[in-house]
Amino acid sequence: MDDPHDQQERKLSLSEVMAEIAADPDPTVTLGEIIHRLGHRAFGAMFFVFAAPNWLPMPPGASTFLGFPLVLMTPQMIFGVRGPWLPDFIDERPIKRPHMADAFEKLIPWLRKVEKVSRPRLTFLFGPVGDRVIALVCFLLALVLILPIPLGNMAPAAAIAIFGLAMIQRDGILALLAYAISALSFGLLFIGGRVAIDGVEKLIEMADRMMG
Repeated sequence: MDDPHDQQERKLSLSEVMAEIAADPDPTVTLGEIIHRLGHRAFGAMFFVFAAPNWLPMPPGASTFLGFPLVLMTPQMIFGVRGPWLPDFIDERPIKRPHMADAFEKLIPWLRKVEKVSRPRLTFLFGPVGDRVIALVCFLLALVLILPIPLGNMAPAAAIAIFGLAMIQRDGILALLAYAISALSFGLLFIGGRVAIDGVEKLIEMADRMMG
């Protein structure tokens, strides 16, 4: 029999659940508590919750902290695990609720606008195969997200967050948008990598000439 709390969560939108989490008077919250509150939508919701804050001004290293749980959760979805699992040292890690609430309050108005216009469509992009493909792409994006690349986390974070919303809403239009942003992310990463490699090669050539 379903948990009454889970039944209630099914009636709430993601923005409403996030608002309830932010409004809780407890000064701290753990990742495990957040996952429980998100209920049956945990994978898609966690994609959004951990990726979207990267669009906001964040302290150095925040993208790595937020991206690491995604690196752990996406393979679970690829292999068909029904709900996300995190090691205890991450699951029980306390987060200051005011910091999280501030980020949620900035994201909720935008999220509500998306929820109003989003609806199930192009649902063939989801299911046992489609969800695994999304998880694989999000895994690769999460690996990029945790790298210390200046401004390099914006596009991957946007793609992961939109994939999360697409999964919750079963909205194929959102999924296609996320795939497009993913392609852009990987393209920018490739170009940036080539530029960095060329720069290193030129520095080596200059050093050889000076020594020669």
